[in-house]
This record gives sequence, structure tokens and C-alpha cells, in this order.
Amino acid sequence: MIKCPQAFVMGLLLFTPLLCPHQARAQLDPWEFEVYPYATEPRGMLEVETDNAVVANGHSQGGNGTAAGTFRSQAMWYNGNELTYGLTDRIEGAAYLNFAQPSGHGFWWAGDKFRLRGRLFDQGTLPVDLGWYLEFEYHKTPQFDDAAWELELKPIMEKDFGPLSLIANPVFEKVLSGPGGNQGFEFGYRNGVYYRWTRYLSPGVEFYGAIGLIDDNDPLGEQQHYIVPVVWGELPHGIEYNVGPGIGLTPGSDHVFVKFNLELERFVGAIFGPTLERSWFF
Repeated sequence: MIKCPQAFVMGLLLFTPLLCPHQARAQLDPWEFEVYPYATEPRGMLEVETDNAVVANGHSQGGNGTAAGTFRSQAMWYNGNELTYGLTDRIEGAAYLNFAQPSGHGFWWAGDKFRLRGRLFDQGTLPVDLGWYLEFEYHKTPQFDDAAWELELKPIMEKDFGPLSLIANPVFEKVLSGPGGNQGFEFGYRNGVYYRWTRYLSPGVEFYGAIGLIDDNDPLGEQQHYIVPVVWGELPHGIEYNVGPGIGLTPGSDHVFVKFNLELERFVGAIFGPTLERSWFF
């Protein structure tokens, strides 16, 4: 048992959304079932990643489960392709190209995303390692999401205890264009517990969910909450993977999906010089 105030705080951040009905949202991003750690891509490093999720047991009508548009979630395949580049020692930039294959339809372009992510201070400087995340999302409407443009903000919190890592990604999302554009922020979460067993095979558990508007949460039965046991590690040639089944915990969730993410890093050259030792942001 870990006797540490930081462990208690991180435990609350990880599990409170599952225990409190008023902290979840109706829709979440099915193209990116990923929990972001404190560490960013090193300066000059390029990462190519594909995030995939297939809904094995979902809903038969659009607007339910992970499907926020007119297509139903049952048998939906979500495919997000990402290029990430380490701009500085503390900041990375990324662009996404999202596709989906609804049941009974072909492969569709579903939208794009653009983001910046960074870390504050050096690891271990603070009791909990902190980072930040800023993203703009464009959706193909109305097939995949009624909202055309959305802004997503995420603080990133991580605490390591030897081989055990606790990570919390609270999600604050605002519709910029489309239905809901005159409303406030929605809240969600992407949290994870990971154990580094071996370089090639390690276990973990991830938690995803959302609450609707912060000041007007959706009824619990319409919210989405998922628990995802995963295995992760490294394959030959430096390819990293994260695979596992997602289990819905509420009627509004899809019942079962399977995620499989793959990524590959290569150094391509730095644009900016090294970060100064006294810098805590750039």
C-alpha cells in the first residue's frame, strides 16, 4: 500500500468521475481513446500514430453511444491518423486526419484536428508532474457530429511510483460552431493506471467518460463511462502498441468496443534550438 498524499490526490482524480453521477458527459471523442502522459515528444522527433476503435456491441440509432452524428455506432470503425512533431524540449504540435467506416457504408473522411501539447518544469520538480493540451477539432457534419468546430482543453497530471504511473486528463470542451455554440464548457475525463512490467508487454487500465455541460449535466443513464483494460509495450522495429476492450458502464455507453493504437517515432531534425535550463514553459 502506497502511503503518500500525492497518491491519495491522484486516486481521487482518477476515480471520482466514476463514483459521482454528476461528473460525466454524453459524448466523447471515439477517434482518440488515448491517455496523454506528462512527457512530450523530444525536440526534432516525429511520431506517426494510428488510433483505431471498433464498436463490437453498440447502438442501432445515430446520436447514441460514441456516435454523435446520424450514423449508428453499431459496427462502426473509427480511425484517427496523427503526425506529431517535437517543436521544443517542452512543446509538441500535431495534426490529425480522421476517418470512419459505418456499418453498411464505405470509408468516410470524418474531420480533422490540430493541437499543441506541452509540459511544465522538469520531471520531479513538482509533487505531481503537470502538462497542458490545446486542440481545435473540425467535424464532418451532420454525419459524424452536429458541431462543426470545437475547442478542447486538458490539464495533464502524472505521478509515478517506481514502475506504477497514475495519469489524469480532465477534459474541458467548448462548441465553437454548430448546435450548442451558445452554451458553456462540457466536462469529461481520460485517466489511466499503468504498470511497467517489461519493455514488450505491460498491463494497464484506462477510464473514459464525460458529463455534458458543467452547469447542466446529462442524466446518468445518458452519460458515457468506460473502463478499458489494456496491454501496451513495444513491437519489433520500435513500433509501440496499446490494445484493449472498452466496456460501457451506463445505458448511454456503447456496450463493447476494442481499441488498438500503434505508433512509431523517428528523429528527423530539430527546427529550434535546445530549451534553456531556466525555462519552465518553452
